[in-house]
Amino acid sequence: MNVRRAAAEDFDAIAELWRQLDHEIPPPTHEGPADVEQELSEVRDIIDSEIALVAEGDDGTPVGFALARRRAPGFGTLTDLYVARDARRSGIGTELMRRVLSAFRAADIHHLDLDVMASNQVARSLYARWGLKDEVVIMTGAVAALEEKLGSQEAGSFGSIHVQSDDLSAVEQAVRQFVPRLPGGSRGSLVAPPRSGWTTVYDDVCDRNPEMLRRLARELSDRMGSVTLLLGVEREELVRMILFERGRIVDEYLSVPEFYGPLPPGDVVGLAANPTVVSRLTGAEPDAVRRVARTAPSPADLPPARDLLAELAGVMGIEGAETGWADAPELTGSVRIDRS
Repeated sequence: MNVRRAAAEDFDAIAELWRQLDHEIPPPTHEGPADVEQELSEVRDIIDSEIALVAEGDDGTPVGFALARRRAPGFGTLTDLYVARDARRSGIGTELMRRVLSAFRAADIHHLDLDVMASNQVARSLYARWGLKDEVVIMTGAVAALEEKLGSQEAGSFGSIHVQSDDLSAVEQAVRQFVPRLPGGSRGSLVAPPRSGWTTVYDDVCDRNPEMLRRLARELSDRMGSVTLLLGVEREELVRMILFERGRIVDEYLSVPEFYGPLPPGDVVGLAANPTVVSRLTGAEPDAVRRVARTAPSPADLPPARDLLAELAGVMGIEGAETGWADAPELTGSVRIDRS
C-alpha cells in the first residue's frame, strides 16, 4: 500500500472511485440526486488546490482516496474518504486519515468536521473510534408525510373543563364572558349540567388549541373560586390533566413529560400526578390515581391516549371527558352557545 498526494493526472482514477462511492452510498433524500458533473468539478478543484490523497495497492492501482478543504482559519473539512470494497480492512482508510491530519497540521488547521450518512453505520463506527463525535444532526422528512402526521395546528387534540359546582348558570355566564377573549375565534361552547357535582364545559377553540383550554380553565377557577379540572388529549398521543384551585395550578399530569422537548429532572417529576392532591380535590382513591396516571418516555409505552384519559376520568368520578366540543352530547339542561 502506498498513500501519496494526488496530482492532476490522478483525476480519472479518483473520479471512478468517487462514482463507486456515489453508487454505494446515495446522497441524502433531502438533497436529491447528485449533479455528477458539478461534484466531479469540485473533486478536480480540490486535487488542484486543496488536500487530495490517493492510496495505491501493491500493484500501483488506486484503491482509495481522501479529499479535504481548508474552511476557515484553523478549521478544515474532510469532504470524502473512500476505500474500494476489495481493499477494505487493510488499514488504508486509517492511513488516508493520518495523512489528512498531517496535511491539516502543516496548514495550521486544528479542528475538522465531516458529513456522514446516518445509515452508514460502518463509517460512523470507525469515526467514533477515531474520536469524532456528533455536533449537528440533520433531520429530514417528506412534506406530504409530515402534513399527514401534523394535520392542522393541533390535530387530534380535544379537552373538557370540569368545574366543581352545581351552579350551571354561573358557569354559563363565566363562559360567555371569557371565551370571546380567547384568540382563535371560537365557533361555540357547550355547558353540560352538573354530574356528580361537576359542571362540564366544552369549547371549539379550546379543542383546537390546548393552550386556550388551559387559559379558560384558569379563568373559570378564578372566577368561580372553585376546584376546576382540565382533562384533554393532545395530538392523539398525550393525556394532560391540570387541577386548579382559585385560579392556581395545584397539580399537573402529562403522560409523556418530555414529549415537547427535554426538561429539567424536577419538571419531569412535577408532571407526574400527585395522588394525595388529586384525592383531596376530587375524592379519587390515591392508589387508583397512582395506578392509572402513569408516565413514560414515549406514547408507545402507554395505552392509547383516549383509553388512558377514560381511565383517569373514571377514577376521579368525572363523566363526559372522552369527547370534545364537536362530539359532546347535549344532555337535558345543557346550554349551547353558538358563535358561528
